[in-house]
Amino acid sequence: MNNDSTDRIVSGLRRWIAQAAPGARVPSNRALMAEYGASPVTVQKAMRQLSALGLVESRPGVGTFVRAVRQSRPADYGWQTAALGAPPGRGLLLSSTQRTAAPDVIGLHSGYPARELLPERLVRAAIARAGRTEASLTRSPAAGLPELQAWFATELADAAPAGVRAPSARDALIISGSQSGLSSIFRALIGPGGPLLIESPTYWGAILAAEQAGVNLIPVPAGALGPDPDEIDRAFRATGARGFYAQPTFANPTGAKWPAETGQAVLETVRRHGAFLIEDDWAHDLAIDAEPRPLAAQDDDGHVIYLRSLTKSVSPALRVAAVIARGPARDRILADRAAESMYVSGLLQAAALDVVTQPGWRTHLRGFQQSLRVRRDSLLESLRQYSPAADVENIPVGGLNLWVRLPEGTDAARLARDCETRGLIIAPGTEWFPAEPSGPYIRLNYSGENPERFPEAARILGEALDEMT
Repeated sequence: MNNDSTDRIVSGLRRWIAQAAPGARVPSNRALMAEYGASPVTVQKAMRQLSALGLVESRPGVGTFVRAVRQSRPADYGWQTAALGAPPGRGLLLSSTQRTAAPDVIGLHSGYPARELLPERLVRAAIARAGRTEASLTRSPAAGLPELQAWFATELADAAPAGVRAPSARDALIISGSQSGLSSIFRALIGPGGPLLIESPTYWGAILAAEQAGVNLIPVPAGALGPDPDEIDRAFRATGARGFYAQPTFANPTGAKWPAETGQAVLETVRRHGAFLIEDDWAHDLAIDAEPRPLAAQDDDGHVIYLRSLTKSVSPALRVAAVIARGPARDRILADRAAESMYVSGLLQAAALDVVTQPGWRTHLRGFQQSLRVRRDSLLESLRQYSPAADVENIPVGGLNLWVRLPEGTDAARLARDCETRGLIIAPGTEWFPAEPSGPYIRLNYSGENPERFPEAARILGEALDEMT
């Protein structure tokens, strides 16, 4: 059975169905066999996929038809409009990166690596072992398992230069993913109505967390080399902000890595203004052509609030991360986390600790990073060949994404819709801007499933762009 032929039939019929009226008759199996040069079994498999997606319905003895959605009466939820009031900004909308893709489409929108890139054997064994320990029946301390706290602190301490006081295990707070950490940091340290400097573009989840915390975002433009420290200084002076949220290493979505001199200048600026640098080191384990150098390793006076997550490199099912903070800031963040979730599952913490302390962990990281390099280069080459109008302004040296600038005047949201009708899901770039976008962009994840389909994805993107110009 030829999977490529099945995929071609499904993709072709999805485009046809998108233009057809509900109830329209789908071409017969015999016609599809002739059009695609496929066997009866291949055509039947394609029709089963379309039926499973809810796009067609078969009528025995009659044929197959485009599904027509019917309801006895339309649902009326209008009463909720008055009950809920106006939504608090765009934060209530599901991000395009969180969408679930149908099995036959090419998904370049997700924020997670493919399953085959993860240390599956280590994870499964760790979960099984954790289930046989006390962690499966007891609650964890509010700040986390001491051994896992120590691991995160040691990882950061190993990067500290001589003369800088390294963080202790107590400084590390275990949290259920960096998203929950961002929410607590913004609530505890900035507060409702407080100004927060933030790179533009930046991680959409940070924008969401800030909006839900009622924080007032102050965008600072950031390019391939990060933000201009002088702009940060001016923004601090103009707003009196308490903090600056940034991703100095392999930023999402741009892939940017700050030069050492930029990091040092930003640290000096933050200290001068008596503020916090909230350093999101989400891609610490996702290096390709450069090593991560956390700015928090250079800080020993509590100005840097540091986040590091294991979700992308261990497993999305083990949502374990850490905040490293010192002084009253640490206590306030812990109090906020405890009020919201009390503690993180000790079972998940024990499993995560087991994975990262196994001899195979470093071997996994080396293979993981090499796979990311191969996939990044493959998608770049596919774009150059089949979608030359898509401009990758900065080749990332780590992370999971390509940040692609589109020709001026391109409607990125419409492009995403057009690509989806052709079987490709991409993420419009507008979600990553805390204010007006600086141009039309899309974000493409090169770490997802089916990298062998990158050329096909680039062709779809190129064709959609050509039709829009």
